Amino acid sequence: MNTLILLQPKRIIFGDGTSRTAPEEFLRQGWKRLFVITSPQVAGAQAALVGSWRSAGIEVTVCQLVDREPEIALFDQVMTAARAASPDVIVGFGGGSAIDVSKLVAALYDGREQVRAVFGIGLLKARALPLACIATTAGTGADVSPAAILLDEAERLKKGVVSPHLVPDLAICDPELTYSMPPAVTAASGIDALVHCMEAYANKHAHPIVDVYALEGIRRIGRSMETVVRDGANRAARADVMLGALYGGLCLGPVNTAAVHALSYPLGGEYRIAHGVANSLLMPHVFRFNLPAMPERYADIARALGCPPEASALLTAEAGLRRLAEMSRHCGIPQRLRDVNVPETDLTRLATEAMKVTRLLRNNPRDLTAADAERIYREAY
Repeated sequence: MNTLILLQPKRIIFGDGTSRTAPEEFLRQGWKRLFVITSPQVAGAQAALVGSWRSAGIEVTVCQLVDREPEIALFDQVMTAARAASPDVIVGFGGGSAIDVSKLVAALYDGREQVRAVFGIGLLKARALPLACIATTAGTGADVSPAAILLDEAERLKKGVVSPHLVPDLAICDPELTYSMPPAVTAASGIDALVHCMEAYANKHAHPIVDVYALEGIRRIGRSMETVVRDGANRAARADVMLGALYGGLCLGPVNTAAVHALSYPLGGEYRIAHGVANSLLMPHVFRFNLPAMPERYADIARALGCPPEASALLTAEAGLRRLAEMSRHCGIPQRLRDVNVPETDLTRLATEAMKVTRLLRNNPRDLTAADAERIYREAY
């Protein structure tokens, strides 16, 4: 059995209403000057919650600059604002974009390392400030993972920083904070979480410890995804999908994702397609390519999605692919690359860009060439 290192927050709090305990958690750690990194939407929707932190005697500076998937220039703006505030803790409050920026601000606050120098695995050597994360979407799992993603504008490609120092000290996962998410965001976020779990399970570096998280995440998201998109006030479905996202985040450190994510990165970098939408567009085609390498694992995924066993592992796995496509359609997600305005003439170049994401491609169950990547893009087109 392969050696596995689990990198998880020191304290994870999950449950409805747990965000209201945040002041107690902050003060328990001695954090009294918060720099909160969020989006304008979350800052507006959660103004009362942030006000309760101030009422507890905590000094709070809210930075609501993260209004898009972040590029290096946006990260630099937020860092400048953070240094002006002189906080004793960084709080990421929002979706994956706000949380990724918060992780890198906390890590690089003292200026000893520069963000471009730490893209990759294990290059970030320290974190300058404590870090707390409060997720308001059920998708990225960034609030519990050791990774953060930024868009490198110069190369038009998303790049990751992976380091133990990006694991937050505190993660609060409150499904109630996701109730205000519109259906399209709920769908894209949930599919992203589902792909985290599926790619961690069907992975060259899969591990029995992580398999437990991955399969349970698939079960919960699979049974509740369509319900939560249709009825965002369904408490049980919201909790299921957020817990599935948490499980997916816990998969990201020790095992991580594979070719679906690698091929989705150029789509986000080039065309600003929402990450979960990009994953949804590619997942059935990548998984079909992978099936010969791990039919039993994909059959397990299919059963976790609720598909009955067929006559063989391969047939069961193929039923799982049909179930994924059905789920995506029912959630209102675009089905083809042409539907999100990707030019067919760009597919060859996109394949070349995707091959640069070697830290994820090395995990894929089946080795992938540039020609394979282009074929997958064309099947998705």
